[in-house]
Amino acid sequence: MLFIVKWSVNSENRNRAIERFLKTGAVPPAGVTLLGRWHAVGGMTGFGIAESADITLIQTWVLQWSDLLTMDVHPALTDDQAAPLLAATLGQ
Repeated sequence: MLFIVKWSVNSENRNRAIERFLKTGAVPPAGVTLLGRWHAVGGMTGFGIAESADITLIQTWVLQWSDLLTMDVHPALTDDQAAPLLAATLGQ
């Protein structure tokens, strides 16, 4: 299953979050594949796309960072997965 993972860092935690990111690479736990990660220019926010068959591993990852970051996680669909659902909505 795919997940959109959005994060933000407040100014109080900025330096500690940077230090941890540089030290660890913010690698997710085994069983979670990080497909890509993007950082906003001019701010301490960003998002990534992760894949895992086990949602508890996504929660484990969030808990590893929740002392410094606010993270929002949303299950995601690809275009191929969403298109039939959207077509059904229109009765097609």
